[in-house]
Amino acid sequence: MGRILKVLMKAHGNRGEETQTWHQYLPSSIQDVSLLVVLLDTNPFFWSTASLPFSKFLSHVLAFLNSILLLNQLNQVVLIATGCNSCHFIFDSSSSVAANPNLENGRMPALCSRLLHKLEEFVMGDEKLSKEVSVAGIGSSLLSGSLSMALCYIQRVFRSGPLHPHPRILCLQGSPDGPEQYVAVMNAIFSAQRSMVPIDSCVIGGQHSAFLQQASYITGGVYLKPQQLDGLFQYLSTVFATDLHSRRFLQLPKPAGVDFRASCVFAIKTQLTWATYVPSVCLYFASITRNVQPVGSVFGQAQSDGNSAADRKRKNPET
Repeated sequence: MGRILKVLMKAHGNRGEETQTWHQYLPSSIQDVSLLVVLLDTNPFFWSTASLPFSKFLSHVLAFLNSILLLNQLNQVVLIATGCNSCHFIFDSSSSVAANPNLENGRMPALCSRLLHKLEEFVMGDEKLSKEVSVAGIGSSLLSGSLSMALCYIQRVFRSGPLHPHPRILCLQGSPDGPEQYVAVMNAIFSAQRSMVPIDSCVIGGQHSAFLQQASYITGGVYLKPQQLDGLFQYLSTVFATDLHSRRFLQLPKPAGVDFRASCVFAIKTQLTWATYVPSVCLYFASITRNVQPVGSVFGQAQSDGNSAADRKRKNPET
């Protein structure tokens, strides 16, 4: 090994020049290195009625994560569980390798039992929280929370140094969208767009997700709703396993359309009052309560004509 390094140093000049040349080629050598953050939907209300059992779904996901680690030894995988009331980090390949360097270089078979144990603990804890809150029908999962956790983790990777793997987020979602999370989800989407982090979406539920359609469209990710869930691993490995550098040479599936409609967090009341100033993303007429909850603004009675005239004078003073 020492002789090989000496030959390389002579071929590139002195040691200082060799070091500069080595650093110049480092970015090109990590173009296909990926940091994949997977958001796993563990909503028990959805999986109790889903056509695909959760155990079979999880086996597809574990095989997919293992394939990501096998594609490149520098690839990193992070798994975040998304429940009804909470989110939690389940698996981090980088920390697992550092903590247990002898476990087959951090490959999934050696860490599968530990991952499943942590996932089981999270699901049990989330079910306890769900029992305290009554949910009508299939409740939504906490997508906004898991997206925020993923973006915080990616920002920490960005700040670790100039050389880092290319991050992307993969949402494995089955639960329906929660209108009460619209503002938080859109904030996370715009944050990912600003950070140039694509959000890929794989919807396994019965209906399309307007949130994830907008997320993939805005951030430049891939949106897919598999038709045959029995072949989920084939969909994951052929569409979502490709790194960002290789995607420029592939024809990945594109959605036929994107639902850009905004979701309102309020139920429409039969009795409405006057129009008030609300966030532009909501465009909602205030109800009889005169309380806009997302921004905490309370609207009182309309001002009299005299006050309005005084305000106009203050805004447009006569010279």
